[in-house]
Amino acid sequence: MIPSLEQLSDQFTRLIRLGAVAPNVQDSAAASPGPTATPPPSPGPVQPVDYSLKGYHLDITVPPGQVILAAEILDKNGFGLDAITGVDWIAQDEMEVVYDYFHPLSPLRVVVRARVPRSHPEIPTIYKVFPGANWHERETHDFFGIRFLGHPDLTPLLLPEDADYHPLRKDFNA
Repeated sequence: MIPSLEQLSDQFTRLIRLGAVAPNVQDSAAASPGPTATPPPSPGPVQPVDYSLKGYHLDITVPPGQVILAAEILDKNGFGLDAITGVDWIAQDEMEVVYDYFHPLSPLRVVVRARVPRSHPEIPTIYKVFPGANWHERETHDFFGIRFLGHPDLTPLLLPEDADYHPLRKDFNA
C-alpha cells in the first residue's frame, strides 16, 4: 500500500502529540544576520512542502534520539533511503543531519532533520533499519565529524585514513 502525504503527516503528528517524537525548535532570536543565519523555525515539526519549490513533499524535524523511530516509520510505509548529509550551522553552534527518503512506487519524498551540538556531534545510526545508511553515515562522519552512535565502522571512507579533519565544517582551514 502506498501511503498518502496526509497519512504520513498524521502518523508523525500523532507520535509528536503522544510525546514519542518531540519538535526540535530553534531560537530564531539568537540567529545573526547574513548567510550563516538559520532560517526562522518552521511552525511545527511536521510540515507539508510544495514539491516544485523544495524537491520534497514532507519536512519532519525530530530530536536526535528519535531518528531511528522516524526511519522505522518510513520503512514500514515502504520508503527507501536516498541520502544522508550534514549541514554546519556554525552561528548557532549546531550541526544538522538531513535524511532524504523516497517511495519507489509513488512520487513521495520525505526529509527528516535532526540537530546536534557542534561540541558533541553525535546521533544514533539508522543502518540497522536501512543497511545502505552505513556508507552515507561514514561519508557524513568524514566530511562533518558527526559521529553515528552504534555504527560498526566509522573509519574514513573518502578521506585519507589518517585524516583528523572534517573539510565541510565552516571553520575548516585547508
